[in-house]
Amino acid sequence: MATATAALRMPEELSARYDRLAKATGRTKTYYMTEALSDSIDRLEYEYGILQQVEDWRAGWLKTYNLDEVGEMLGLDD
Repeated sequence: MATATAALRMPEELSARYDRLAKATGRTKTYYMTEALSDSIDRLEYEYGILQQVEDWRAGWLKTYNLDEVGEMLGLDD
């Protein structure tokens, strides 16, 4: 896997926690920081995607359907 370098400023206490974890486990600080970033990106993309959809809805850019229209599309009119 290709990698990229990024500079990151963080509180000293958080950095110290990563240092302690790395020392205790024999893994690198970079490993744990990469794991944390990887775990959080899915959630962040999802949350910001929802916020964007809300803004699009408020702006009137999204097509909306009422309950009767949804029932008809799903063939539940019977």
